[in-house]
Amino acid sequence: MSPAKQAAEKQAAPPTAAGARLQQMRRRVRLGHLGVWAAVAAGPIALAVTVATPATVVRAAPATKPTTVKTAVPANPAGYATVFLDAWLRSRSGAETTAQARLAQSMGPDVDLPEASDAQPEPESVVAVRSAQQTGKAWSVTLAAQYADGSVRYFAVPVVADSGGASFTVSGAPGVVAGPSRAEGARSPYTVTVPTDGDVSSAAGEFLAAYLAGAGEVDRYLAPGVSVSPVSPAPYQTVTVQQVLAADQEAAAESVPQDGTRVRVMAEVEARNSAGRWPLAYELTLKARSGRWEVAGLESGTAQAGGARS
Repeated sequence: MSPAKQAAEKQAAPPTAAGARLQQMRRRVRLGHLGVWAAVAAGPIALAVTVATPATVVRAAPATKPTTVKTAVPANPAGYATVFLDAWLRSRSGAETTAQARLAQSMGPDVDLPEASDAQPEPESVVAVRSAQQTGKAWSVTLAAQYADGSVRYFAVPVVADSGGASFTVSGAPGVVAGPSRAEGARSPYTVTVPTDGDVSSAAGEFLAAYLAGAGEVDRYLAPGVSVSPVSPAPYQTVTVQQVLAADQEAAAESVPQDGTRVRVMAEVEARNSAGRWPLAYELTLKARSGRWEVAGLESGTAQAGGARS
């Protein structure tokens, strides 16, 4: 076979795997050379950008959760101070193993127990009368200790409390302080005297007799939509009106005014049972309907259905 024919057969033979990889490498080199020469033709700045600029990766911003704002409510340590002072006043130095002494020491670890004789009277009751937040977590609680002879002694107890009310500590010994001064009474809005034999006094007396002594059904004296439950079991046998004062002039009228008229009254009554006589007072709101007065509100602190408070 001639050399020319052998060369033609080599060119027609299919390339091997190694030859194919070699050809791909040569093409990449040629393309790289072309990119560099193109950058050179565009100028040195383009060349630097081509060589040095890294690939840019765009990342999605993480989703943000809504921020929950919690309002810190200061914890009132009045109850904690009450339990501590009651235990502390019943404790004695030298008798640390008693239940009251252990309780006092667990609530105020750094507070010494009183050195008192067994003749020292123990309080009948201890109640908090004032709480004041001083700085940060520091509180001062004023408490009244009442004794069997009727005397009252006031103590100020320092307490440290966290903002959530999860932990308290009595931080120092109690101190005896003067009691709170007497506040001046507010001027009463009830200035109109109501006749004891008038419609307003009768309505108030009959309602309170049913409410306190079980004399009839309470519902028959209530305005529509008002619900008041009687005191049960009834604590008194009789209830008698002593005086009714009103804040509205209409309450003193001889006849019941037009429907929908409201008056506010203070009914002072005398309640009796086997234990004695009890002077009581109730604020009532009365509403006129169909020529009679009906109870639309009883003021004693707890909201009832329909607007009455009992």
